[in-house]
Amino acid sequence: LPAGETTVLRNDTLEMSAVVVSGRVVLAKDGSEQELGRFDSFYLPAGCEVRVRALDELFLFAGGAVYEGVGEFFTRRCDLSLPLGAWHQVHGTPPYEREVFMTLDQATPASRLITGLTWGRNGGWTSWPPHQHEADLEEVYCYFDLEPPRFGLHLSYRESGLPEAAHLVSTGDCVIAPRGYHPTVGIPGARNSYFWVLAARSRASRRYDLAVEDPHYRAGDS
Repeated sequence: LPAGETTVLRNDTLEMSAVVVSGRVVLAKDGSEQELGRFDSFYLPAGCEVRVRALDELFLFAGGAVYEGVGEFFTRRCDLSLPLGAWHQVHGTPPYEREVFMTLDQATPASRLITGLTWGRNGGWTSWPPHQHEADLEEVYCYFDLEPPRFGLHLSYRESGLPEAAHLVSTGDCVIAPRGYHPTVGIPGARNSYFWVLAARSRASRRYDLAVEDPHYRAGDS
């Protein structure tokens, strides 16, 4: 959204979780306004309307899923100085360690969505060991801070131990993983950074602990 312009976000069937990737935005809802900056986020239930005004050139990602009456509007500041806990986390170990900030965590009420931000290490893997959660959730990876000539690779495959495709990714690219394994890696001098959106196939499977690792590439295996 260009600086100074305004738009309205509303969907009557989907809940939405959105994050500011660059720029600043003023959200207006029910007569009150709130300014959000880089990596701040907000959740919008279905049928709820928010007016978005860009203070700078604005780039945000938003993911949606079926709304089933659970979840209320909220905003969340991204603070990576927070101690490790429910929102600020570190996953994996070198060389596939990554920092995570949960923009919509499992404990916060919502209908189908869990969302967050991941920053890999320089030239490192993320989402390793490869995992899949196709019986319970599908996922989208939305990449940022990978401006050319830097890039990452997003791998996709359906059968354990049989990688099928590698997709070159950079800022603005989104890769949908409705099924299968989906590890990613950045080239040397770059780190894969992305907003991920998990959409549960039912309210019961709105959980972060349902990933199934590929037994051919377990953590710690050489």
